[in-house]
Amino acid sequence: MIAQDSIEALKTRLDIVDVIGSYIELKKTGGNFKALCPFHDEKSPSFIVSPRKQIYHCFGCGVGGDAVKFVMEYEKLNYPEALEKLADSYNFTLMHTNKDNKSHSHILDKLNVWYQALLTQNQIALSYIKERGVQNSSIKKFGIGYAPKSNITLQYIRSQQFTINESIEMGVVSYNEKRKQDYARFAERITFPIYSANGNIVGFGGRTITSNKAKYINSPETYFFNKSHLLYAYHLAKQTLYKKQEIIITEGYLDVIMLHQAGFTNAVATLGTALTHQHLPLLRKGSPRVIMAYDGDKAGHIAAIKASKLMSSSGFKGGVVIFEEGIDPADMVEEGRVEELNDMFREAKPFIEFVLDEILALYNLRDPKEKESCMNEGISYLKSLSPILQEEYKIYLASHLGSFGVSPSLLKFNMQENINNSNNVMMQKKIYRDMWELSLIKTVLEKPEYIKQILAVIDPKLLQFHSYEFSLALQGQKDVAEIMAINIDETIVAFKDEKSLHAELITFLIKYYERELRKVNIASNISFKEKVFYIRKFRDKIDILKRGKLVSLND
Repeated sequence: MIAQDSIEALKTRLDIVDVIGSYIELKKTGGNFKALCPFHDEKSPSFIVSPRKQIYHCFGCGVGGDAVKFVMEYEKLNYPEALEKLADSYNFTLMHTNKDNKSHSHILDKLNVWYQALLTQNQIALSYIKERGVQNSSIKKFGIGYAPKSNITLQYIRSQQFTINESIEMGVVSYNEKRKQDYARFAERITFPIYSANGNIVGFGGRTITSNKAKYINSPETYFFNKSHLLYAYHLAKQTLYKKQEIIITEGYLDVIMLHQAGFTNAVATLGTALTHQHLPLLRKGSPRVIMAYDGDKAGHIAAIKASKLMSSSGFKGGVVIFEEGIDPADMVEEGRVEELNDMFREAKPFIEFVLDEILALYNLRDPKEKESCMNEGISYLKSLSPILQEEYKIYLASHLGSFGVSPSLLKFNMQENINNSNNVMMQKKIYRDMWELSLIKTVLEKPEYIKQILAVIDPKLLQFHSYEFSLALQGQKDVAEIMAINIDETIVAFKDEKSLHAELITFLIKYYERELRKVNIASNISFKEKVFYIRKFRDKIDILKRGKLVSLND
């Protein structure tokens, strides 16, 4: 049997657009992609792929699911076969369960607890952490530890009955071919445990406190640890980023720790590598605004430009903050400049403007040849964007080049005819859709923490048009065609927060009870006594609602 953590590790690497795009032609329309459905004959495309939700759905025949489900349906494979095929395509080795072996998380968890205990015994490591401003609560929250000399770690591993081969497989031990001996990868280093998105420990980062040439190292690539798919502290940040719909991406572990300490609990970091396409499926979850926080040195600028091009061409909202004069976010938190940091993140320069400004700064625009090269590079970048953004930022680029004698008419694009970005095939059907009810259902799907509050005042029978879909959503049946159609439809927007949900429920309930009151007034099939009872009951509820308070169904 394929190990569940191995399946999860594979799924984090899959981008549904890449998977389905390798089988059929997809065309971008707004935030989604569409195509002719491969599962039934049609002339107009009704097959929609959502990179944000990582699902597909056909509004024509009703099929839908995730990347694995698509491969199963298209290739006529069972679940394990589809997993094996995708693993092979992504050069990923699936691991199978073995009841005689301890899981990788058990080995790494055991080591991590040991490392944490050792930190309190090493004054050099502890002093370094304290000098950087890290508080005891943060040491505990992030599980910071200390790895001793190699031979001590090897002794500990053997004392716990973990084999050296298991430890090599987990990335905590390596073999030196030259010396013909095993050694612990993390030796005399402060350790930072690294977790997957679902909270399983998958590896470590380590900072030297000796004269080791490599200041930072990470676990090596294993079947479950791939630094291009992971973000440090994402498992801690995801709750805040879903709530705030914003994520801050930094370049270092200490930046993340200090930002969390200062209240920026939506901060994460790349693992010593640039942001890549492989990070995108993780970043799309929750549709956050992405803020890239980079150092102001040459390497930081290059990384920021590359990341901004990736983010903007992939349709992400957000911007860039560059930290100049050798200062990083951790330094600013330690110096108490939290409000300044907050302002910087709020006023981050939008990705597209940042890239264009960086391109403009690379050239001497007083030189005709360089001016032409700058214009061509700017146009080349803009062509990676949607037609609407091309047109919008063509003006931005032209206005900056115009100061040096370049006419906007010279900036030419072979742009496709603009497509209706709503791309909602369901809207073409003669079916009435109540957008308020659909928004309520979307809220249940995306913010299940509000379900208890909703069910206290509403049940499915109160909805006039979508009570069936509401029931399915409450049962968590996300794979049903009707629910996938709502989930993937970008014209349906969940209620923003608890305050707006409260206001919307009050408006809905006032209208509902006013309808019920009218029905009672004209009813001829109930006694006068019953009529008086219900009239008083509904009027009382309407009065309470108009005062801004919700009323229970059972009241």
